[in-house]
Amino acid sequence: MTFRPFLVAALCAVAASAGACDEKTVRISSTRTEHPDSSGVLKVVETLQCPQTVGSLTRKGAASAEGTICTYSGPRGAEVSLHLVTLDGAAPAEALKGFEGRLSQSLPEAVAQLKASFRSEPSTSEATASATATAGETASVRGPGVDIQTKEDDASVRLPGLRIETRGDQSSVRIGGFHIDANDTEGTVDIRGAHGGDEVSVQAHQDSAEIRTRAGGDATRASWILTDNRPSAEGWRLVGYEARGPARGPIVVATVRSRDRDRGSVFEDAKDLVTLNVGE
Repeated sequence: MTFRPFLVAALCAVAASAGACDEKTVRISSTRTEHPDSSGVLKVVETLQCPQTVGSLTRKGAASAEGTICTYSGPRGAEVSLHLVTLDGAAPAEALKGFEGRLSQSLPEAVAQLKASFRSEPSTSEATASATATAGETASVRGPGVDIQTKEDDASVRLPGLRIETRGDQSSVRIGGFHIDANDTEGTVDIRGAHGGDEVSVQAHQDSAEIRTRAGGDATRASWILTDNRPSAEGWRLVGYEARGPARGPIVVATVRSRDRDRGSVFEDAKDLVTLNVGE
């Protein structure tokens, strides 16, 4: 039964997009900011604070557009822009969609690869998980809350809070509020889930990966990362943003373009800029 090593390899590929995996270990970690009420502790910002240096970043010139935009340079020509965005009644998601569209233009091959791989159709593993074995080696274990059925490379495992379905090179895992669908042959991993109001989405296909997070509550706490092993014509391998702000705005958005696929210090320094301006 091959689903266990396959899932480890698939999750390793996703974790690597965030710099959290090496050849021998897999570690996927997350942090959650507490926000006891709808607005949390996020500040209403009128003018950006743009220090000359933040970690590996150095400001280029002075703040522009009446203190609503600052630009920074980082290692290997990385680019970070800090934006103060007034919502004017619009939903934060609409404003962030515009940032995604502009940043995605820097990694067109990654966008095309992910669009071709992920469509709003039931996954093959979902559609075939209930197939009944008729031949070959089989195993069956049943007990209170336990149902395990296997046939060669196919398996159905159901335990309290956990469900795993595999068929050949395709795997589907349900654990808590998270769904993981993977296909070894096509090299795809699709992870979606929510916990305590926080949402996470990861889609990866061979060279490319897209990662989204959004914290629960009315305030905006969101991040988005698009990566590609293949450098673009300008050499970019990673683009993304970190966005935070009170429920009605304005929101502070730090955008990143990097020639390193791992998030590294540039993305963390961009997050520090957001924190400096609007809080955790």
